[in-house]
Amino acid sequence: MSDGGREKVSSSSEASSGEKRWLVVMSDGASSGNPGPAGIGGLALDEEGNVLAEVSRYLGRATNNVAEYHALIAILEQARELGFENLKILTDSELLTKQVIGGFKVKSKSLRPLVAKIKSLIEGYSEVLVQHVPRESNVACDRLARAAIRDGLAGKIKPVLDDEEETLFQEVVE
Repeated sequence: MSDGGREKVSSSSEASSGEKRWLVVMSDGASSGNPGPAGIGGLALDEEGNVLAEVSRYLGRATNNVAEYHALIAILEQARELGFENLKILTDSELLTKQVIGGFKVKSKSLRPLVAKIKSLIEGYSEVLVQHVPRESNVACDRLARAAIRDGLAGKIKPVLDDEEETLFQEVVE
């Protein structure tokens, strides 16, 4: 049994001219129940759509919102060593999009540290674009997240979050 899921990283960020290009990061979280068994999926792509990094992990029990944030954190951590100067984040979570760009206040105590972690991971990029996309545009990441849930429930992979962390990740809105 493996811990959490699978990860893959490869390639270089420089165009043939030596100019830094845009890294495109896509992520999705899924929860069967809210809260319930949760998984995350993420992809890091170059501008041509080549996959440079991939993440698929079983979280254990979490809410869908918590899974969405963990998905973005996981793929940003995988992709940070790729050396890109500019970052474009694509997500089907409107809440995540608005909270990361500062349009929505982070009311949930459980999401505050996750939003702070995302902001710290994107600080090093010269330009960052965060874009909400329709679910249909994020099918690959959804498949990775749901595969992690299936593998986790089948006992093939261990959850990333342990039982003691469970209460930390419940949605508590002030």
